[in-house]
Amino acid sequence: MSRTDRASRVIAAPPATVYGALLDRESLEAWLPPDGMRGRVERWDPRPGGGFRMVLTYLDPVDSPGKTSDATDVVDVRFAELVPPERVVQRAVFEADDPSYAGTMTMTWHLASAGDRTMVTVTATDVPPGIDQAIHEAGIASSLANLASYVEAADRPSDNGHRGRRTTSA
Repeated sequence: MSRTDRASRVIAAPPATVYGALLDRESLEAWLPPDGMRGRVERWDPRPGGGFRMVLTYLDPVDSPGKTSDATDVVDVRFAELVPPERVVQRAVFEADDPSYAGTMTMTWHLASAGDRTMVTVTATDVPPGIDQAIHEAGIASSLANLASYVEAADRPSDNGHRGRRTTSA
């Protein structure tokens, strides 16, 4: 039986801004990794039939063993459908020796205008059984929170009156 995981969030930015962050390599590297991870895109082709390869590295792999190695999850993603600024459908395959992570998971990012905001709903279908549902949904929610922070900062006027991303030091 296939499993579906989902999460949603209202983001204080218009759908076009949110959609842009879904299809920009630098943006994706900044916001997609959930809390406790960092990401690096190794391949990038933002068109239907294209996709990307992302290496997600656990900042503390002791409590969160990776799917690909002790400290990493590597995922190959194909863009199955791009409907600006409404929907991005991705087909994701994890690199893993463990068969419980095998298969193609579909991630649908649905963007619905809510005035000057966007309701973003992420639905993951055919989730591999090795991925814990509660942890996965928390990870999606974390990515959505990161996305909100990223695009809301980009859409907010800065101190000098120009729009731009805030930067924070680590």
